[in-house]
Amino acid sequence: MTSLDRAGIEALIPHRDPFLLIDRVTELEPGVRAVAEHTFTGEEWYLKGHFPGNPIVPGVILVESLAQAATVMAMALPEYRDGLGLFAGIDEMHFKRIVRPGETARFEAVVDRMRRGFARVKVRAFVGDELAAEGVVQAIFQPRAATAAKQTAR
Repeated sequence: MTSLDRAGIEALIPHRDPFLLIDRVTELEPGVRAVAEHTFTGEEWYLKGHFPGNPIVPGVILVESLAQAATVMAMALPEYRDGLGLFAGIDEMHFKRIVRPGETARFEAVVDRMRRGFARVKVRAFVGDELAAEGVVQAIFQPRAATAAKQTAR
């Protein structure tokens, strides 16, 4: 089981501030599962308007954080490293608990199926032991060679 700090995450996925939404990976089994965390400080750009006087982390931010955990899990595989991960779908996403500034969320991503770059990943977000969100993320992971070929074709 591997863990990663922010630099380790940035070595695997292309996301950067202000849209890198995971701070650390506490557990990583490439191609199998990942657990990541993010502490919401209250200074995030999206919290100023969601909602003034009563800030709540938007559900779409939780989904993106979950997807980033899934992307780390896939991009840790040698064949996808330096490639690109893209959303293909979001299924059965349910929000169970509000996440607020000052809280640390834990994002779990476990592969249900992964074949030829297409993955179906079961995801769950927690604050402490409380379930905040759960669902399924579908993604397409392109190997570096495919990504580079598309860029040079332009």
